[in-house]
Amino acid sequence: MGNPQFLTGTALAFILVAVGFLAGSYGTLVGIGGAVILTPVLLILYPEARPEALTSITMGIVFLNALSGTTAYARQGRIDYRNGIYFALATVPGTIFGVWTLHYIPQKVFSLIFGTVLLIFSALIWLRPKIGTGAVTVPSGGNTCLTDRTGEKFVYTCNRPLGIMLSFIVGFVAGLLGIGGGIIHVPMLIYVLCFPAHIATATSHFILVFTGLTGTLTHAASGTYSKVWPILLWIAVGVIPGAQVGAWLSPKIKSLILMRLLVLALVLAGVRLIVVSLLK
Repeated sequence: MGNPQFLTGTALAFILVAVGFLAGSYGTLVGIGGAVILTPVLLILYPEARPEALTSITMGIVFLNALSGTTAYARQGRIDYRNGIYFALATVPGTIFGVWTLHYIPQKVFSLIFGTVLLIFSALIWLRPKIGTGAVTVPSGGNTCLTDRTGEKFVYTCNRPLGIMLSFIVGFVAGLLGIGGGIIHVPMLIYVLCFPAHIATATSHFILVFTGLTGTLTHAASGTYSKVWPILLWIAVGVIPGAQVGAWLSPKIKSLILMRLLVLALVLAGVRLIVVSLLK
């Protein structure tokens, strides 16, 4: 498939800004970077685009969204920097490898893989037991105590070596699918590493800064942005303020509701992508 032919005009620019705002607010709210919303929309607007063109846009937006949202979560004091920095660094080599692998996968396979991943994780999230928001303890890992700006205290333990290993895998999937990795990291932090949900959301966004930057720089080095940078800029206009709104809403919404909203988005996007890939 050749280079994508992108549409132009005021109406399209408005759509891209609106989608960026939605992706930024919703993505930051649940800690996933917003690619789950952005990628299906880009596939509709630009059906002839190659996978590397789409993922270069989503990776750039994931980085900007994560950077904006992380500043807001930092003010709230809900980022676990101690564990987050280890997990973030582990995603870097995995992301580079994933972006490199992407160039050898046709669009049909790309859509099928992306849709299947979304459905798998939606099922895993839905089937897991109810999550909590306060103190959580498990037998392995070092004890972590974090108090946010409101004075709410979170006490939990984290198996850091396991988290580092899984984060490398998350980075690979993120680079391959252009999703930033938050869609995998949030369930992993909550259900495998036993983070409180709101801490997992904020920490995932912090990790996404590293993953998104790595993917963006890798795409930039390969010259992918030469044709898509106008689209990236229009979406960025919406995603940066949207991320601030999402971070503001996060403490006001119950953890279980956050995860149910995530499941709904995953199912809708996953089903559509699989259907489209099978019909091509």
